[in-house]
Amino acid sequence: MSKSLQSLSRSKMATNSTQTVEPGAPEDPEDLLPENSVLSLDEYLAMHAAIGHRTRYEILYRLVHSGDMSPKELEAAIDIDDSTLHYHLNKLVAVGLVEKRQHTDRGQDGLYTYYRATVFGKVTLTSGVDELIRGEKEFEAMYDSSSD
Repeated sequence: MSKSLQSLSRSKMATNSTQTVEPGAPEDPEDLLPENSVLSLDEYLAMHAAIGHRTRYEILYRLVHSGDMSPKELEAAIDIDDSTLHYHLNKLVAVGLVEKRQHTDRGQDGLYTYYRATVFGKVTLTSGVDELIRGEKEFEAMYDSSSD
């Protein structure tokens, strides 16, 4: 979306007087951000959109719950081909959910590459999709008629 469209949609949202938000909630969602936020609302939304794809969700899930992994380890764990894996890893790196790390091992030639979830990746996963899944399980247990 172009900057002018973003500005227009934000100003419409912030000034639309036909719809009101609940008391205590800011009129404009941008106002939820801390004053000196390191990320924009659009960047936060891009993070959530990125894990809306099953493969990217599975990659992030593995990195959060298994720790740092090499591309070969991820390929084996998810049963995915190399080019597809790297396509999705690049998307996750671009939005800041995953970081690519490289180092050399003593006595070996070349670089060893591995990926790890960032703090944003961990929070997006565990307080996002994982939390929704846990919430469904709790809801189901509360209303399970077979337990009566």
